[in-house]
Amino acid sequence: MKKIILIISLLSLFMFADVNAQGTHWMFGARLGLSVGSGGGESAVGFQFGPTVEAIFQNNMAVGTELNINTQTSTPIEWADYFKYYFSISGSNIKPYVNGGFSLWFYTGGPYFGLRFGGGVNIPVANNLYIPADIQLGPVFGGDNTVFYFAITTGIKYRI
Repeated sequence: MKKIILIISLLSLFMFADVNAQGTHWMFGARLGLSVGSGGGESAVGFQFGPTVEAIFQNNMAVGTELNINTQTSTPIEWADYFKYYFSISGSNIKPYVNGGFSLWFYTGGPYFGLRFGGGVNIPVANNLYIPADIQLGPVFGGDNTVFYFAITTGIKYRI
């Protein structure tokens, strides 16, 4: 398990290696919403909240990380890293996106490895201030069984 954590840490550093290039913007924020974990014949619903950070480059691609705390039994914590692609809509400031990546889950007997996929939209509310609507889902390969994770969240993001 230590090897998996080391590999994921190195991949995270590699992903952020060129984000200091000119034209890179940073987006900081927080997310809040509902999450569902389903596996082993059981499902659990809880709240999810946590900080997010993204580095946006070439104006439509980003790499990001977030730390999500869930309120289900055993308080699962997710550390997620992802690649995000923003779509341009001519004549609109709304920025829809799709993303995919991996995550580490920390709960009873963990850490566990997960995959995540999703998408959403950033809705501008002020200069460089956005409210996201986001859906994420994917499997978490935990111990004896696989848990399927689903989250629908919103929050606030500020672009620097």
